[in-house]
Amino acid sequence: MSNPPRVRHISECFIKPQHALEESKRPFYLTPWDLNLLNANYIQKGLLFTKSPAADDREDSIKTLLGRLKRSLSVTLVDFYPLAGRLVTKKGENPPSCLISVDCAGGPGARFIHAALDMTISDILSPVDVPSVVQSFFDHDRALNYDGQTMPLLSIQVTELEDGIFLGCSMNHCIADGTSYWHFFNTWSEIFQAEGHNISVTRPPILDRWFPEGYGPIINLPFTDQDEFISRIEAPKLRDRMFHFTSESIARLKANANAEYNTNEISSFQSLSALVWRCITRARRLPMIRLLWELASMVAGVATAGELFEQSLGWAAWQLHQAVVNHTDKMVCEFLDAWLQSPSVSRVGRFLDQYSVRIGSSPRFNMYGNEFGMGKAVALRSGFANKLNGTVSSYPGYEGGGSIDLEVCLPPDSMSVLESDEEFMDAVSVSHSDLYL
Repeated sequence: MSNPPRVRHISECFIKPQHALEESKRPFYLTPWDLNLLNANYIQKGLLFTKSPAADDREDSIKTLLGRLKRSLSVTLVDFYPLAGRLVTKKGENPPSCLISVDCAGGPGARFIHAALDMTISDILSPVDVPSVVQSFFDHDRALNYDGQTMPLLSIQVTELEDGIFLGCSMNHCIADGTSYWHFFNTWSEIFQAEGHNISVTRPPILDRWFPEGYGPIINLPFTDQDEFISRIEAPKLRDRMFHFTSESIARLKANANAEYNTNEISSFQSLSALVWRCITRARRLPMIRLLWELASMVAGVATAGELFEQSLGWAAWQLHQAVVNHTDKMVCEFLDAWLQSPSVSRVGRFLDQYSVRIGSSPRFNMYGNEFGMGKAVALRSGFANKLNGTVSSYPGYEGGGSIDLEVCLPPDSMSVLESDEEFMDAVSVSHSDLYL
């Protein structure tokens, strides 16, 4: 049996900002939220495009594309200058501590990789599960944010397929959250399309970090060695599958959830999340124990397996609605005050196990609005980063209009049960990628 094709790296370089702003010459200090993510992986998301059929000279066409991507990236980094820097650590002795910040001007810039793979778009989109080779479309495989001491904070990989281009971006999660990540991508796309014209970024990033009164911008962590707060774990064997939900399917879930709980306050996403929570719990065949549903690390709903099985979709959705309602400024400030009194770094997987479901990313992000001379992307895919048992990532559906794609990661046996769950699969629809093929 022949070995499957592998991604080949053709070239690599580093891209610096086209010019340096005065503020980029100063240290960029991290907030408690940033420091708490030192143990997490980089954000890894990417877009799959079809090659232009009008390209007569394939070699010249890719050369032109790479040149435009590099030039527009250099311009984009002027405003997003922390992404061109490196993390640096300054240690203190009395008391023992470490200060981690970003040296915006001291790094070589963002890494830019040109790679190739002898596969087609169909090879990537047609399998039921996301092929493992997709992880090779991203740099920084398995890297932690703390590794930004020696690794670029931003890395772009352009992978040529036989009939397509995959544009993968790996970004340090301490520097950017999901909103900032896609803001960067949207700005890069805007600048790419404006090449040759007067370029004015319509929405510059807000880089001023907020610190509670009496704290910051310098926050020292009470550690002397990285082994005291950094932990690397390897996820168990997982299946990674995309599920598509049309706006009509989600509207039915919302209507049913609200009717079952005699309310009109449950949102579309809360209804869909409740369905996922119930069905993944059922697929795991867990005993009647306490379970956690978590959205973006902060908003959490708790129930027992028995409650999720015995109660309706509307009941589960209402628990999530209440979790969102109770996510107040007071609660956030209390968490922040406690962290500042005893700074720590979250351990990857500490709260994500066989009893938890965590939903990240957001269908509200403008993902399909990014164009780089190849038309609209045909699909979204992600890398290895932050995928554990029960991780669910939410993306907008290709057709828009409130449709949603969910990327679900589960052990093989649990995924097989989920695929046979009538309640879940009745809500799943044919995706654009299926139609594309």
